Amino acid sequence: MNYEGNIIRPPSEADSIILQVTVGCSHNRCTFCGAYKDVQFRIKSETETATDLDFAARHCRRLHRVFLADGDALILPQPRLVNLLALIGKKLPWVNRISLYANAKSIRQKTVAQLKELKELGLDRIYMGLETGHDPTLKKIRKGADSGQMIAAARSIRDAGLFLSVTVLLGIAGTEHSAVHAIATGQVLTAMAPRQIAALTLMLLPGTELYRQHVAGVFQLPEPKRLLGELRELVSNIQLDHVQFQANHASNYLPINCRLARDKDTVLTLIDQALAGKVPTVPESLRAL
Repeated sequence: MNYEGNIIRPPSEADSIILQVTVGCSHNRCTFCGAYKDVQFRIKSETETATDLDFAARHCRRLHRVFLADGDALILPQPRLVNLLALIGKKLPWVNRISLYANAKSIRQKTVAQLKELKELGLDRIYMGLETGHDPTLKKIRKGADSGQMIAAARSIRDAGLFLSVTVLLGIAGTEHSAVHAIATGQVLTAMAPRQIAALTLMLLPGTELYRQHVAGVFQLPEPKRLLGELRELVSNIQLDHVQFQANHASNYLPINCRLARDKDTVLTLIDQALAGKVPTVPESLRAL
């Protein structure tokens, strides 16, 4: 496979064929993200993609999922995506799930009918970064969409029958808006109604705008105890009956993998115990991206 730059995929795509159809991220303005800062976004040629698919056809027959990288593969024009999914179906007929990252802008550029067309051709799962439901923070981190646009994008995905997985970031609002960020994020997630929620904890990366703000004293990262408080507020404000909730990424202080609302009381009790020091949290030295 011909890869360029950093290849980033969701943890649940560890056993997938990673097919890089774009290089970098079409937005690439988020202040907290350093994944593609020095990468000029481009769409790979159909020849490059076909060559990689030929490689996968020869060497990846035991893998039954495909993840389309990099940061926002849904930005491809609809005819190109239609041809790509059809080609995957032709060259990798054993594949039973195709997934990709998408942001609110690229989702909103597709009609529900277009998203349904992609689903019929094998697209199954879309990973979307909300980060926060707090509109002032969304603007400050230059996410490129407000909470209403995030909700509208999620509705389009649901209406198309696609699986939606949404990522949020504990700590992204700093200490100043910590509580309101957690509450608003839980409320927006409820409106988005994804099938899966993944909560990560912010880790400041040198070279990013947010890191520079932190060094300058403009942004203050909440202390671990306050981040656990954000996690509690977040879970408390998610009012969904059937959603997989995961906070088991290596960046988190308290690993959680549960079903909401079924396990809500148990999770809140666990967080309270961690806040009281009765349950150990992940040491700083073991946290990672």
